[in-house]
Amino acid sequence: MHSGQMIFAQLMEFLPRHEFNACVRRYGGDRRPRGFSCRDQFLCLAFAQLTSRESLRDIETCLRSLGPKRYHAGFRGKIARSTLADANRVRDWRIFADFAQVLIRRARQLSAQEPLAAALEQTVYALDSTTIDLCLSLFPWAKFRRRKGAVKLHTLLDLRGSIPSFVHISQGKMHDVTVLDQLPIEPGAFYVMDRGYVDFARLRRFTQHSAFFVTRAKRNLDFTRRARRKVDKATGLRSDQTITLAGVKSSQLHPEPLRRVAYHDADNDRRFVFLTNNFTLPALTIPALSRCRWQVELFFKWIKQHLRIKAFFGTNPNAVKTQVWIAISVYVLVAILKRELKVERSLSEMLQILSLTLFEKTPVFQALTLENVPNLETLEPNQLMLFDL
Repeated sequence: MHSGQMIFAQLMEFLPRHEFNACVRRYGGDRRPRGFSCRDQFLCLAFAQLTSRESLRDIETCLRSLGPKRYHAGFRGKIARSTLADANRVRDWRIFADFAQVLIRRARQLSAQEPLAAALEQTVYALDSTTIDLCLSLFPWAKFRRRKGAVKLHTLLDLRGSIPSFVHISQGKMHDVTVLDQLPIEPGAFYVMDRGYVDFARLRRFTQHSAFFVTRAKRNLDFTRRARRKVDKATGLRSDQTITLAGVKSSQLHPEPLRRVAYHDADNDRRFVFLTNNFTLPALTIPALSRCRWQVELFFKWIKQHLRIKAFFGTNPNAVKTQVWIAISVYVLVAILKRELKVERSLSEMLQILSLTLFEKTPVFQALTLENVPNLETLEPNQLMLFDL
């Protein structure tokens, strides 16, 4: 990176400008820019995510205080709270959703060779959702309960690199299982879910698309055993069976056989029963895949702790979705930075350093490196001693 550039400008160089402009043209984002382009809007909200700004006024005050530095950091439009609020309310959130997908594709390419806890060559996804509570009087469209508002982030996480490959933002009352209707299914991939996603009509889509699912079975599962395989109970396995569903409705929704694996977790003294449509994996790999699902929970915890997605700069759906997608773009950008520059720090450490050094003229790798900078106080001074002590 160029030592004469600010770190913020160096970060933005990792964003493909041509792809961003294509997303803007696709939805007519700069049809009426009024001196404040979609890129200016993205930079303002990315700055807010990287530095944990609290409000639009906070963003305006901080950026205006930079003076001429703002231009060299990449901002071209006039920064005003009302202008940014209008842009968040009016400009199509799909501009930033499509651009986030561009970054996601790049991040997944860089993470393609990372190992998995369960040794598999195929792509493994974890599916889950998290709820973000909102004030119903300010967000009346986000109905959740009678006196409570919320939105849900339904996320499909690529476990190689913990990169979100699919995100759907919905009202809080949307049931998790319905997101399976919108989920893109990749042939040959594994999809790991909890038992909240057990809907046999929807799970059948994975088999029809030559993909595999791993989920926990419900306690009242009605089935008939067709075959069983020997297991080593010293490993925690209790059974490995081929079953067919015996319920009147479930047997029609999913007539194909399933694999049922029972496992005892000795550390927590708990018994788990898993369902999958894959019959070739070793039985012990099934519980190992299920344990990998916790990575999506850690992803939700990380973004809620380090990014601004629990409090919003606007109250209409467009502003909320815009902010969430730019937050995801910032997360993926830091992940790309880590892999492109081969930085050894964690993402949280990188984010903390960037929040304090965005407008310094230092090579970004130098700012993030683990190498210790020599302490000037320990170096031998050039000035001679005037007195002998």
